[in-house]
Amino acid sequence: MDTPAIRDRTILVTGGAGFIGSHLVDALTPQNEVRVLDDFTTGDRTHLSDDATVIEGDIRDPIALQRAARGVDLIFHHAALVSVAQSVDEPRQSNRTNLEASLLVLEQARQEDARVVVASSAAVYGHPDELPVSETAGIEPTSPYGVQKGALDRYTRLYEELYGLPTVALRYFNVYGPRQRGPYSGVISTFIEQARADKPITIEGDGQQSRDFVHVRDVVRANLRAATTDAVGEAYNIGTGTRTAIADLAETIRDATGSTSPVVHREPRVGDIRHSGADVSKASRELGFDARIGLESGIRSLVGASEPAGQDAGTVREPHSEPESHS
Repeated sequence: MDTPAIRDRTILVTGGAGFIGSHLVDALTPQNEVRVLDDFTTGDRTHLSDDATVIEGDIRDPIALQRAARGVDLIFHHAALVSVAQSVDEPRQSNRTNLEASLLVLEQARQEDARVVVASSAAVYGHPDELPVSETAGIEPTSPYGVQKGALDRYTRLYEELYGLPTVALRYFNVYGPRQRGPYSGVISTFIEQARADKPITIEGDGQQSRDFVHVRDVVRANLRAATTDAVGEAYNIGTGTRTAIADLAETIRDATGSTSPVVHREPRVGDIRHSGADVSKASRELGFDARIGLESGIRSLVGASEPAGQDAGTVREPHSEPESHS
């Protein structure tokens, strides 16, 4: 199916200067009035279209949020503290950003009668009992980040049930693509940076752990579908439905970059999720969403881009079941 057009709307993207948010802003600005609320802690101004209205502010600040959301028709909520490790070290700070501030967004949306699409995460599932994991699986997060995303996910759907506010939660699996960089960059951007520098491609564990990697352009398409669907008050897995072993990913990236980097292994991380993969049948059936970009072609387009894939070529601190940089 073609991606539905969104036109002549006033739209707020929280975290709009971040990885996924900035791609969403790019898709929306040609035909809409788009506002971005971002504190630029991790977001990058250079990623933003000149056609977007930028409000620099903290998502936890009700005044900044009110100013950004006044009169909007639609909110895409991507602002978050996305480091799982930081959520473990500082759970209260993480909770203030990921849950308490998100409740402010939902309340502001209720005042504006604005539809809300929220970035949730596969982190809500924890260690899945069955693969692929469907939306009916148990919610058993293994980190404060996952707990916060799980609570936000449920609050988002509850606002539709209690108040009739049209809401959708999108549970992202491992998102990759251009502009994914910085200390919480995903495994693909980190591997590409290591390969380009002819440094060892470093895997924690045996490399047989697997993930569902979905390109950011497909994630944007999922957001646009969520913004127009009648199937509100629901959560949807957003992935490809295909799992890739991390060792195979490393080889694909070596081939795509023409690198001679050795692949080396370090001790596995305690508590790491062994396998993660999305059952995307609900998103396909109810949103009309199916991922279009295969992993190999996505990696080759990323390698061919002029922008470096990431900044840090150190030891990989991935993979989690969730994207570590999805704002």
